[in-house]
Amino acid sequence: MRAILLGSGTSGGVPRIGNDWGACDPANPRNRRSRVSMIVEHAGKRVLIDTSPDLRNQLLAQDIGALDAVIWTHDHADHSHGIDDLRALYHRSRKPLPGFGRGYSLQSLVSRFDYVFAGGDGYPSIVDLHDLADDQTICGMQVRCVDQPHGPVLSTGLRFDADGMSIVYATDFASVTDDMVALYSGCDVLVTDCLRYEKHPTHANLEMAMDLATRTGARHTVLTHMDKSLDYATLCAQLPNAIEPGFDGLTIDLEQVA
Repeated sequence: MRAILLGSGTSGGVPRIGNDWGACDPANPRNRRSRVSMIVEHAGKRVLIDTSPDLRNQLLAQDIGALDAVIWTHDHADHSHGIDDLRALYHRSRKPLPGFGRGYSLQSLVSRFDYVFAGGDGYPSIVDLHDLADDQTICGMQVRCVDQPHGPVLSTGLRFDADGMSIVYATDFASVTDDMVALYSGCDVLVTDCLRYEKHPTHANLEMAMDLATRTGARHTVLTHMDKSLDYATLCAQLPNAIEPGFDGLTIDLEQVA
């Protein structure tokens, strides 16, 4: 099993429009961050997590032309508004892509993008929608989930297990709950929300991300959803060996971590 970080940035990306790099060194390509999404691969199957507005460029950069399923963590624009890019995958496979999400995500997505799921006016449905259960098998992997507090709404945290290895994807949370710790405990890789140094009302900051890593006993932790205040090289110098900042295109091989 392995994971590919397609995007590692916050909703505005890095740099922000106006060529605003903040504290990030523009000379370091690992500071150029598109909006968050990730792929989990196992036994030749690929599961996409979230349809970032930058999805087209992300898939082109990784030379990925086929997916086997997609899971949405929630309906915010930076996690869903690249949904139309799934149409190109339909044209290649000629069949709808299985799509999964919790009720609070799917209700909004179907309302905004009904044509994606129902088709119409001569266009086919490109996603076959399913409710995401607490525990189910997707593409040969055990996928378990937990609802995370994300300010006034919820996001879905995910744990993937296969062949004795596990990876957690926990982004867009504002506090660490006991249910999150219980599900994520003992994972090989934790990919976690880490917006900035300072506290934020709807996202984890660096302190909270490191607290989650400690409380779950994750073997290795990767930070994602980072804004312009978090310079890659600076973070590398500050963090312990078991925690690293993510970057667009980072590939995580779980066998090497385990």
